[in-house]
Amino acid sequence: MTLPLDAKLKIGMQTIHREPDGQVGPWQPTVAQLVEFVQTVDKAGFDALWVGDHLSMPLPFFDPFQLLAQAAVASPRLLLGIGVYLLPLRHPGPVAKQAATLDHLSEGRFIFGVGIGGEFPKEYEVAGVPINERGARLGEGIEVMRKLWTGAPASYDGKHYQFSDVLMTPPPRQAGGPPIWCGGRRDAAFRRMGRLADGYVSYVITPQMYRDALVKIEDAAGEAGRTIDNFGTGHLVFTRVDDDYETALEVATESLTKRYAMDFRRAAERYAALGSPQDVAEKINEFHAAGVRHIIIDLVGPYEKRMEQVDRFASQVMPLLQGLR
Repeated sequence: MTLPLDAKLKIGMQTIHREPDGQVGPWQPTVAQLVEFVQTVDKAGFDALWVGDHLSMPLPFFDPFQLLAQAAVASPRLLLGIGVYLLPLRHPGPVAKQAATLDHLSEGRFIFGVGIGGEFPKEYEVAGVPINERGARLGEGIEVMRKLWTGAPASYDGKHYQFSDVLMTPPPRQAGGPPIWCGGRRDAAFRRMGRLADGYVSYVITPQMYRDALVKIEDAAGEAGRTIDNFGTGHLVFTRVDDDYETALEVATESLTKRYAMDFRRAAERYAALGSPQDVAEKINEFHAAGVRHIIIDLVGPYEKRMEQVDRFASQVMPLLQGLR
């Protein structure tokens, strides 16, 4: 099986742009620009388009469901994913309806990645959700959505969510609902994945950390009496293709430091795929060897240079990956 290559569409990668008079203005992409990005990714030969989710962080974000609804129309081919949706910030009932709708609009091309976040506590404050309840709410939320996706009256009696005899139709296009992939880097998250998830999607970890995580997830699944033969494996890797490693590192460090409002240099050195096409391909190879089959490319750097990075990755890095199995 050839390695699937997923294009990471991180809307709002560059938080500002320059107006003609040189003043800093807000990021305001046009509909035509968003459609162009989707179609460029499609024509470049990527297999999927992923978007992220935040209510509040230094980087501007649009709602991922609405972005992917547009993308589903702009490209009838690309697999669509959210990596990851911060489910504990919302009630899972309305989210189940949104996810089922997107599954139909995409004709079953949707992967629903979910996680707890927490890097930006203001998101929990504005949502009115205690941040210390995020793990429990995520577990219950996954169970709630799966019950509502059956197409039959559903009931649930949990600590955070309760309802009885609720009918939600139509059910999703994919039988049982879109696959739910979970993010996380802690043992509690791996136990949750083993019990409830259809896949694992990670970021800012090493290949060895990913390999170790799969063992923990498999052990947790066994304890829960589950088999996960078709478990999905994904990893988001910050990527910058340049003439040399040092140039790519400087650009990536500047971009990611702005995004996360912290010095990201050491993390970029450890986790990102940076440098020449050969350097980037080597890092992707390492994750493939660790068991990752969906490499999500998050192309970092100035937003206005994004199309150049898409073209460069497609023309210079992809040919080096065609032999991966």
